Amino acid sequence: MKTIHRKLLRDLGRLKGQVAAIAVVIAAGVMTLILAVTNLESIQHSQQRFYEEQRFADVFVALTRAPESVSERLGAIPGVNRVETRIRAGIRLEVPGYSDPVRGQLHSIPDGRQPDINALYLREGSLPEPGRSDQVAISEPFAEAHDLRAGDRLTAIINGREERLTVSGIALSPEWIYQIGPADILPDYERFAVLWMNRRAVANAFDLDGAFNSAVFTLQAGADAEPVIDAIDEILAPYGGIGAHDRDDQLSHRFLEEEIDQLRVMAVMLPTIFLGVSAFLLSVLMGRIIRTQRQAIAVLKAFGYSNRDMALHYGALTGIVVLVGAVAGVLMGGWAADHLVQVYLEYFRFPELDARIAPRYILLGVAVAGGAAALGTWRAVRRAVSLAPAEAMRPPAPETFKQGWIERSRLGRLLDQSTRIILRNLARHRFKATLSALGIGLSAALMLVGSFQFGAVDKLFDTQYRLVQKSDVILHFTDPTPERSLNELMHVPGVQFAEGFRNVPVRLINEQHDYRTSIQGMDTEPRLLGLIDKQHRPISLPPEGLLLTDFLADHLQLRPGDPLTVEILEGHRRTLEVELAGVVSEPLGVSAYMERRALNRLMREGPAISGAWLLTDNARNDELFDALWDVPRVASIGLIGDAERRIREYIADTVLVTMGFLLLLAGSIAFAVVYNNARIAFAERERELATLRVLGFTRAEVSWILIGELALITLIAIPVGWLMGTGFALALSEAMAMDMFRIPFVISVQTYAFSALGVVVATILSLLLITRRLYRLDMVSALKTVE
Repeated sequence: MKTIHRKLLRDLGRLKGQVAAIAVVIAAGVMTLILAVTNLESIQHSQQRFYEEQRFADVFVALTRAPESVSERLGAIPGVNRVETRIRAGIRLEVPGYSDPVRGQLHSIPDGRQPDINALYLREGSLPEPGRSDQVAISEPFAEAHDLRAGDRLTAIINGREERLTVSGIALSPEWIYQIGPADILPDYERFAVLWMNRRAVANAFDLDGAFNSAVFTLQAGADAEPVIDAIDEILAPYGGIGAHDRDDQLSHRFLEEEIDQLRVMAVMLPTIFLGVSAFLLSVLMGRIIRTQRQAIAVLKAFGYSNRDMALHYGALTGIVVLVGAVAGVLMGGWAADHLVQVYLEYFRFPELDARIAPRYILLGVAVAGGAAALGTWRAVRRAVSLAPAEAMRPPAPETFKQGWIERSRLGRLLDQSTRIILRNLARHRFKATLSALGIGLSAALMLVGSFQFGAVDKLFDTQYRLVQKSDVILHFTDPTPERSLNELMHVPGVQFAEGFRNVPVRLINEQHDYRTSIQGMDTEPRLLGLIDKQHRPISLPPEGLLLTDFLADHLQLRPGDPLTVEILEGHRRTLEVELAGVVSEPLGVSAYMERRALNRLMREGPAISGAWLLTDNARNDELFDALWDVPRVASIGLIGDAERRIREYIADTVLVTMGFLLLLAGSIAFAVVYNNARIAFAERERELATLRVLGFTRAEVSWILIGELALITLIAIPVGWLMGTGFALALSEAMAMDMFRIPFVISVQTYAFSALGVVVATILSLLLITRRLYRLDMVSALKTVE
């Protein structure tokens, strides 16, 4: 074994603490990259395969009723590859052993066979047998929530009639990867089911023999969806069509795409932050390690080793550190990705979803980390090997020194000698001190980014479920219902107050920007749904004009006072110009609001409501649900408390799990950065500290010189970290905003304190380890010079 190779092994043994700490920094960056891109690619791959194998539709349309003969005209539209008509309807279910109300979405399928479009993936059992009107296939999430199997029985209210149904099979559909009910944001598998029944049976139940109320289309390769949608709308307008749309406005696909977009943001932003921080820290730390071996490099050159040999030697040292960190990052990233994929599988129901780490991402992570290490190593080695051996063996020339303003001041004269040495050293090595403070500040910034969303999520729920949503139960009716129904609801057992609302599906348009949503008509001063501005002050509905959530207004690029085109997709379909009267601030969902009677006039109808919010006595919920079960026009019953619980679980399982990983990584990086700074500072000043001991300084005084310097740098670094962390958090909050929810940019005092505490704890642990070395300082060895 060559001497230089033995030196490499000795260096690794002597620097094992620093090597491990730097490897942690690399591992954090690589793990973040692997975690983000693996989840993103797994979901995208599963989505693409499921869509292709089950022939997911490209265009969807709902209508009131059209004769089956119209399907021929739909199929003849240029660009349409295939059209399939069907019947969709809302039903209510009663599950044995479960007392809460259950909603269902019933789909027709061709008698005894798979649909040509949106085919079902059977997990268990079979499709309903031909000619059977009492069999249904049910969605797998609903079956799992109630432990249902093929052959089990259900009770359903179908078009006002009670029916006994048998489960023939359990299935998944590309149309219901994200299984949510109307007006929901998150899946509720216990209270919402999707069912598939033979077409003839559904048609008989809803008096739609020879007719349909829904259709799905696939398009020819390269066909543009917009002219196809316009043609569909023109044909179906006389039949109550509410506007065809492509996949972008299909609920399941939209939520899935939003999650993919969020993962795409995380796959870019988080690895960029962590690997960028890792690259900077690695460059600084490796450079300082090599500078401490300046004389060793000169000795090796004097014995005949070339510049190339030295470059390869330190390249090998760097490569080992990178390899250790990269392997650890890949292993941790694979484990974390597999865990998070299982969480996503709870919400996005694919036949299978595997976390496979693509080799190219491993190579990318290693390449980025290796490039950062090479940059730090190359700059330091180039400076060292450029000197002649005799020149390099000499210690670097001392810098020009003069008293600083602190030392000249009265305060400076009051300081002890050790403290003056600390200030003098920082003043002489301002650039090095700045880099150290910046490195520690970056670790504090990562601690802040990893922790701020925990407090922000609490703020989200306080806003949504204390200030905005104040009701206990929400009802949706099968059709618009006269306002007098509110008086009837007030007499239902357990109801303390009822407030009606009118929902109208619309498409909002501003020049090239558009968005499909619904206008929610409410009382001028609603009691059970608060409208608030950014300062959480209540807002009253104007007598005319629309209010939009600030997120939707920004999407449409509108300001209060701007005109807005509203395309009504229900009843008498019209396109109107409405003024944007103002914006409201809501963290969940994307909505538009209007005074209810103004919306009724817009719809050319009397005082009608689509549903009601109820304030209830929770102790009487069983009586309430029993009474509502017998009301045929009640299409669905939603519990606000359960909705809050589900959204909390979703954010905890996805966003907060990811932030938890990042917080753990940030803590590890904080310790690695501070410990490396302490070790390198000790190595650089070991001779100086030993000299002070010989001159009569006590161990405590010598220790204070190093400890005080690191403590002062840490104190300077903390506000720098707060500033950078605030910027990172703001960028992350804005980048992750989506239709489903927007995590508010709220950083509490506790978050700043936690970030500082993490760095302080890392500093204390590092100083404890360094203090042991200070007390074991060998003055004779430290004072030896190179001959």
